[in-house]
This record gives sequence, structure tokens and C-alpha cells, in this order.
Amino acid sequence: MAEPAQPRPEKKRKTKNAEPITEMDEYGSGPGKTTIAPDVLVTIARLTALETEGVSRMSAVPGTTGRFRRGGGEGVLLEIEGNYLTADLYIVVNNNVNLREVSRNIQHNVTRAISEMVGLQVGRIHIHIEDIDYPTV
Repeated sequence: MAEPAQPRPEKKRKTKNAEPITEMDEYGSGPGKTTIAPDVLVTIARLTALETEGVSRMSAVPGTTGRFRRGGGEGVLLEIEGNYLTADLYIVVNNNVNLREVSRNIQHNVTRAISEMVGLQVGRIHIHIEDIDYPTV
């Protein structure tokens, strides 16, 4: 009786904002591969942050005017080194919210969403509160 095939080790991934991420299934083989574009990760992080209570909207990333940086206009900057994702989220919060609590909720929610939807390990989620929306009188 032949021994079952051993899974092939996953290839190391190094992605800097423009290269897609490729995952291998748990058995090391299968009908093909899945490639996830970095813009998908930006969208997941942005929409998850916007769904968090206390977040009014995303803010443009400072210093990206005139330069191209993936997700900068959407308030999200991502860096992927190996298997770890680091994200910087630039947000505007509603007035009368606990800033620390909103930040921690965003970090938790974005980490969970990326881990569950993509299977990527999240290193750090940095929250940058750029402004507070106050109602106009």
C-alpha cells in the first residue's frame, strides 16, 4: 500500500503593495491556485473599519498627494512581509466617542476579517485618527 502524499511546504510570500498573494490548499495540491489582489485586502480593511461603531469615514493618507501608493486615497496603507500583514488606517470618528475603544474595535474587527476571509496573519493594525466630525449648527 502506497503512503499518502506529503503536503508540499507553502512558498514564502513577499508582497509589496502591487504583487498578488498566492495561497496553496492544505494538501499542497489541488485544481489550481487562488490569487488575491492587494486591492481586495484594502477593500476588506476599509469596509470593516467603516462598519465599526464610532467611525464616520476614512481620511486620505497624509503625504500621498501626487504620489501613487496603493489604497492611500481610501485611507488604508498595507504592507505584506512574508506571511504578515501590517496596515495603517486613517479615519475620522464621530463626536462623543471613546477614541481608544473605537481604535481597539477597529483593530480587532480588521484583524478578524482579514484572518477569516483571506487566511493571512495580521501583524499590526495602526489606527490614525485624523479628525472628529462634529454636527454643524
